[in-house]
Amino acid sequence: MNIEADDFTLLGLKHAFQLERAQLDAAWKTLQARVHPDRFAAEGAAAQRVAMQWAVRVNEAYQRLKDPLKRAAYLCELAGVPVQSESNTAMPADFLMQQMQWREALEDAAAQRDVEQLADEVQADRRTRLARVTRLLDVEANAHSAAQEVRALMFIDRLLEEIDARLEQYEDGA
Repeated sequence: MNIEADDFTLLGLKHAFQLERAQLDAAWKTLQARVHPDRFAAEGAAAQRVAMQWAVRVNEAYQRLKDPLKRAAYLCELAGVPVQSESNTAMPADFLMQQMQWREALEDAAAQRDVEQLADEVQADRRTRLARVTRLLDVEANAHSAAQEVRALMFIDRLLEEIDARLEQYEDGA
């Protein structure tokens, strides 16, 4: 085992966006059991510190790979195309227009069902984009286009958080 290995190699998984969650969970549990600091209690404080470093590294890899957007961004980074979501916010005009329409629809929604319909529409777009990311990364090996989709998905996820907050207002008021 190499603590500097990429997350996929560390967990013994193939480098792919499409990942079976059960396989990821099993790999994480197996590796976590091997490096857990309690296993090294009899070997002294230094061995436990090293084990703790390993446990932290394994958990970081697991957290990154279990989240589809983090996993996609990580794969882009491994391919030499960092997503740079903080500094690269350039998006195609049609996507920006769609974002504005969705935000206006959320602002103008007069009833819970309007917000729920918007949520369904945005979720459908998110699913389509995730399928596109799968194709771009796993079939076409096109990290540049995948990075653009990941940035779009980050915008969409923020919008979905706002939609969820609005829906919670209806639940709290009911």
